[in-house]
Amino acid sequence: MIAAVILAAGAGRRMGGPKALLRLAGETLLHRTARAALDAGCRPVVAVIGAWDAGLDGLEVRTVFNPEAQEGMGSSIRQGIAALAPEVEAALLLTVDQPAVDAALLEALLALAAAHPARAVACAYAGTLGIPAVLPRRCFPELLALRGDRGAKALLLRQQTVSLPFPAGADDLDAPGDLDSIRR
Repeated sequence: MIAAVILAAGAGRRMGGPKALLRLAGETLLHRTARAALDAGCRPVVAVIGAWDAGLDGLEVRTVFNPEAQEGMGSSIRQGIAALAPEVEAALLLTVDQPAVDAALLEALLALAAAHPARAVACAYAGTLGIPAVLPRRCFPELLALRGDRGAKALLLRQQTVSLPFPAGADDLDAPGDLDSIRR
C-alpha cells in the first residue's frame, strides 16, 4: 500500500494566497493533484493543508491541518507522515505547484517503487532529484525528524535513489506570472 501525501499547507505569500487554491483548467491545483494521486492508485491520499477550505468534496482524500505551516515544508511532511496508518508501506510525496504532474507520471513512479520496494524513487529534473518521490517506510523516521523549510531532497540524495526522468518537473509555480504562462 502506497499512500500519497500532498504538501499543500503553504500560505503562498508570493502568489497572493495558497497555491493549492489557484485554478488551472477550472480545477484547483490541490483538487487536480489529489485526483491524479487517486487515479494513479494511491490509497490513502492525505492532503496537508492550511487554515482554509480544501475544496475536495467528492474525492476520497483525508485532509490534515498543519498548525505549524509557517515553519515550512518539514512541518507538512511530518504532519502527513504521522497521519499514515502502520500498514502503509511507502509514501508518495508531492506538492501542488508542478502542473505537469499527472496520473501517468505517478503511475510510472509507483511502478518503479514496486520494482524497487526497499529504495526511494524520485523524479530527476534540473540536474537533481526531487518530488514527486516515493519513500519506503524505513525512511519515515527521517521524514518525521525534518525541521524548518527542508523537504526530503537531502534524504533522496544520500541514498541509492532510483530516478525517473521528468524534465517538466522543473516547471513549478513560484510567482504570479507563472500560472499565466502555464495557462497560455
